[in-house]
Amino acid sequence: MQDEEKNQTAAGTADETPAAIPESAAEPPRNPNMKWYIIHAYSGFERKVKESLESRVQAFGLGEKIGKVLIPTESVTEVRGGKKYTSERMFYPGYVLVEMDMDDHVWHVVKSTPRVTGFVGTGQQPTPLSDEEVQHIVYKVADSREKPKLKVKFEKNETVRISEGPFATFTGIVDEVNEDRETLKVMVTIFGRSTPVELEFGQVEKVA
Repeated sequence: MQDEEKNQTAAGTADETPAAIPESAAEPPRNPNMKWYIIHAYSGFERKVKESLESRVQAFGLGEKIGKVLIPTESVTEVRGGKKYTSERMFYPGYVLVEMDMDDHVWHVVKSTPRVTGFVGTGQQPTPLSDEEVQHIVYKVADSREKPKLKVKFEKNETVRISEGPFATFTGIVDEVNEDRETLKVMVTIFGRSTPVELEFGQVEKVA
């Protein structure tokens, strides 16, 4: 019972310490029949839904049928005034992931949770996430913690100043932008010659 309370306490504080989410998500469920399902919630009430679900698990004694409740978030870094600020942002607003051993009773308890509009799936039967989807969604949280995304947009022909590395303080013109890798090819004038330099988004800043 103490273990159960610890688990529920840890789940309840996951929003404040997102780094704990990937570790708990990676643990094998206590019930091997548990699978991940997606529920749809009113946008802006995702954390309230998470708290309500965790309270209902305790109230109905469903600790063996409903496992972790996860709001997928990612770390986003913004550069303001030359300083980096990192914050958490939901990358699937309006959706909450729940690990559960589905049956009629569990379905009803989750479906009747305030501000839950239903399960994501085909027809009346909720569809669990595939192993591939679990890897992509659940473990994406871990990836984003290791390497926060930079919330900044660069465009071709834009002037930027290099802030890190051997070319720090140099200015250059953006030639290519790779959003997926978060890298830029910047044309920098070195010894009178225009030379392409590949840099990460975090190594440059916009020139006002």
